Amino acid sequence: MKIVVIGGTGLIGRHLCKNLQDLGHETLPASPSTGVNALTGEGLQTALQGADVVVDVANSPSFEDAAVLKFFETSGRNLLAAEKTAGIKHHVALSVVGTERMLDSGYFRAKMAQEKLIKDSGIPYTILRATQFFEFIGAISHSGVQEGDTVRLTSAELQPIAAVDVAMALTKVAVRAPSNQTLEVAGPERWPLVEFVRLFLQHTNDPRQAQADDTVPYFGAPINDHSLTPGEHPIVGPTRFESWLKSCV
Repeated sequence: MKIVVIGGTGLIGRHLCKNLQDLGHETLPASPSTGVNALTGEGLQTALQGADVVVDVANSPSFEDAAVLKFFETSGRNLLAAEKTAGIKHHVALSVVGTERMLDSGYFRAKMAQEKLIKDSGIPYTILRATQFFEFIGAISHSGVQEGDTVRLTSAELQPIAAVDVAMALTKVAVRAPSNQTLEVAGPERWPLVEFVRLFLQHTNDPRQAQADDTVPYFGAPINDHSLTPGEHPIVGPTRFESWLKSCV
């Protein structure tokens, strides 16, 4: 098949493109750096010519409420319109576990808007919602309340996943028939958020100490053990957090 990966030069897109190429598919990494911009529509029609599947893993460059909503709504409309013209048989999108439970967050409201556009488009689809990436734990460590060498963070549970495992799950979804459903993928370990940060700080020789404080929000939004964790029977990636730390950080 010919598979176009929107956001194909990013963290997930790079791994996904390689996986698909290794399977023998004609794979086009589409991003502004390769002349394809879903936000402006530049290069979309040409990129999608002759394609069977589109996988959208693009992310907004800004997480500010208005900017992120504009990104996902505008790029989503442009992309889906181009797909209808091109006769795309399967639209695959990467979203976030807990989207419908996190609507206090502008980012999650924008992802919900993106998902609705996909479902209303009439194009056969599969949405894969992923939990937080291991690669983002470092940023999370700076999101808490900093007091000297202490960072206070919520003890609400996470079940994060390695980016390579997200890409592998997307690979399998992309080469199958569309399900017209929303699936979930998560890592193998479910711990308090503060514990993932504590291990990360220790491994990177960061002098800060992570301390549990459930009054601290998650990037401005309150969360609990169910906010960002999957439901029953998610796809489970194989990479454990400590293995990832040893090999990648």
